[in-house]
Amino acid sequence: MYVCICNALTDTQIRDAIAGGAQRPKEVYAACNCAAQCGCCTGTMLSIIREQPPGADQAGAGD
Repeated sequence: MYVCICNALTDTQIRDAIAGGAQRPKEVYAACNCAAQCGCCTGTMLSIIREQPPGADQAGAGD
């Protein structure tokens, strides 16, 4: 599912960035080689960050 339309980031990409150690939206954007644009996705991104501990394996996660 697309979470960030401006940067075409999916929930899978965000979860992968979190698994790689990102703990804040700014770190997720950096891990995905982009930057915040309109900011509408930040709330959803924060929810995903809170659901998934940093470094957690994403095997079997769906998008």
